[in-house]
Amino acid sequence: MIHDTPIPGLLLVDLAVHGDSRGWFKENWQREKMVAAGLPDFGPVQNNIAFNDAVGTTRGIHAEPWDKFVSIASGRIFGAWVDLREGPTFGTLFTAELDPSKAILVPRGVGNAYQTLEAGTVYVYLVNDHWSPDASYAFLNLADETVAIDWPIPLSEAGLSDKDRTHPRLADVAPIAPKRILITGAEGQVGRALRAQYGDAPHIDYTTRADLDLSSADLRGARRWRDYGTIVNAAGYTAVDLAETPEGRADAWRANAAAVASLARIATEFGITLVHISSDYVFDGTSGRAYREDDPIAPLGVYGQSKAAGDLAAGTVPRHYIVRTSWVIGDGRNFVTTMASLAERGVDPSVVADQTGRLTFTDDIARGIRHLLESGAPFGTYNLTSGGEAQTWADIARDVYRLTGHDPERITAVTTAAYFEGVAGPVAPRPALSVLDLSKIEATGFTPADAAESLAAYLRG
Repeated sequence: MIHDTPIPGLLLVDLAVHGDSRGWFKENWQREKMVAAGLPDFGPVQNNIAFNDAVGTTRGIHAEPWDKFVSIASGRIFGAWVDLREGPTFGTLFTAELDPSKAILVPRGVGNAYQTLEAGTVYVYLVNDHWSPDASYAFLNLADETVAIDWPIPLSEAGLSDKDRTHPRLADVAPIAPKRILITGAEGQVGRALRAQYGDAPHIDYTTRADLDLSSADLRGARRWRDYGTIVNAAGYTAVDLAETPEGRADAWRANAAAVASLARIATEFGITLVHISSDYVFDGTSGRAYREDDPIAPLGVYGQSKAAGDLAAGTVPRHYIVRTSWVIGDGRNFVTTMASLAERGVDPSVVADQTGRLTFTDDIARGIRHLLESGAPFGTYNLTSGGEAQTWADIARDVYRLTGHDPERITAVTTAAYFEGVAGPVAPRPALSVLDLSKIEATGFTPADAAESLAAYLRG
């Protein structure tokens, strides 16, 4: 059984100990059962054992840059845990006695201290990162009166190291920042919305191709990846028609597939959560209903094929969110700004009326990504567009004209074939239906804004 504590992520675990006259046995770490019971799959990579011979031996308080699963092999200890992470629970204390029947998962940044209550105590701990001389720790004085740990054996009678006696008090401890978040494609429409959502927090890295080339053969060495908890990949090749040219095909596959595969390998190796932005173009648009996340993909053109390949790569990462969206509107040149400009210049355009979907405002994408990450939603693929009724491009164009004070009847509805007739250069096939079913992400507690309301707000500036 898993027990919550006042410190978020610090979980006390009951372990079944099976014994008879010969001794006892327990499953100290059983991934499948423990994850099913509610323990995070924290991915241990190292197993350590500590032996304390004397009663009263006291160690800590140390906050480490990894997660730690602590259990007792023999004996008994008193444990004290103090949250030393940035946030509202900084300084929160939890104490408990551990014996072979109890274990505890200590998340990164939570200070831990142990006092031996029986001679010959051995405790075992799994960690999900390897020790590094560059790792950042936080330390807290065992006797800090503001934390007020009720030690079973007074510290004056306990065995402490000289170093543990001199650690700072809580008021002087620099809180441990969250693991870093890397956002690629920071100058794109989605990247700019993510910057508006997260701001300039020091643990957020915004990158463009100029400072992080995702196609580089040395991508693994480009960052100290063990410091990152999340990568949000907002980079990508989006020139749908140019992707049908030889040069564009190479660029699309490099950015939308090969780069994602490189990020997926890094995320898997270092236990990083990968957020990858996908597209309605992975579907052929012939379903006759809104597409669900588990519908088979059948891309029509090179762009959709490269995005589908990127989805497959991202899906190999144990901790991944594939965010599938459509008809993106954000800060920069897009369909809405083009229609508004045509309206102001007195142009009466022909607009496609046989493609149906929903606009997706980048504010919704950024909010949705943050919601998935912070709510602990199950990993997997999520459709994420703005809400409301499905429309054609011609419907949306009429709305833009009307909202900017122009006659919507100036829009002429045409078929896709008629629109592209006589166009020089390659034309990529488009899915006729791009409506994505939002039930799955809504079930996590996220409600996208209504597209019509967002369009009106967008045009008001």
